Amino acid sequence: MPEISVIAGPASTDLAEKIAKWLDTQLVTVELRVFLDGESKIKMGKASDNCVIVQSSYPPTDTHLMQALIMAGKCADDGANDLLAVIPYLAYARQDRAFLEGEAISIALVAKLFEAAGVKHIITVDIHSQLAMSHFSSIQNISSIPLLADYASKMNLQSPIVASPDAGGAERAKAFARHLKTDAIALKKSRDRTTGEVRVDDKLDIEVSGRDVILVDDMISSGQSIIKAADLLRKKGASKVYAMCAHGLLIGDAAQKIKAAGVCDIIATNSVPGEYSKVDLSTAIAESIQSRYSSA
Repeated sequence: MPEISVIAGPASTDLAEKIAKWLDTQLVTVELRVFLDGESKIKMGKASDNCVIVQSSYPPTDTHLMQALIMAGKCADDGANDLLAVIPYLAYARQDRAFLEGEAISIALVAKLFEAAGVKHIITVDIHSQLAMSHFSSIQNISSIPLLADYASKMNLQSPIVASPDAGGAERAKAFARHLKTDAIALKKSRDRTTGEVRVDDKLDIEVSGRDVILVDDMISSGQSIIKAADLLRKKGASKVYAMCAHGLLIGDAAQKIKAAGVCDIIATNSVPGEYSKVDLSTAIAESIQSRYSSA
């Protein structure tokens, strides 16, 4: 491989350190100063010609996204030969189409901003949709399902079943279930596009009574979908309910509300650092970086 510098963005310093250690390559630290008006000032150490920026864009979303763009712009200005951005949680991916008249397709602008900053390739994790990916000229999506499923396989579950809180995640739940060699079910959820209120159909296709249920989603933000699903599953006789996701945003007191709904534990990857970030992405990401540069 050519010489690579892994740049530890302020949002993902621990993850960047693990990636650099796995690759046995230079770790470039970043000094951050945030002014009273919210502006970020970035100062970076000297990097090689091949820069890998590691910066997730979880809340404060716009701040972390702007910091990633600033770091990319600095690498480009310094003459980087290749610039790769690792954005484990890629913000705005849910805004991949206009649902209501007048809505902007924000992920399309995010893609243009990274390209304008000099980024040639992006690695992300469990992006919300293929449509979101289509707005980028060069992007790789890593699935966290094998890693989460491996974690679940060591949880001593009783007659487990995998559930998606909505029909949109049915394939994710099936893939997860294949790893555990068990059943999968997708709940029928509807959301009011104006108010955001979530409703879940109480009819299930598979019996869950007496079984441990793993609720699997790409992200948990407010927790509304997980709470509604957990309430229903408990009413249907589920023994224990766990929530697993790639991106544990867990805004405000979401985690407490989820636990209050009867969820035994929340397990997420370290795309968003925090109490529930129990599954490490560094090896999977490092292998993708290595593959890109080894084949170049």
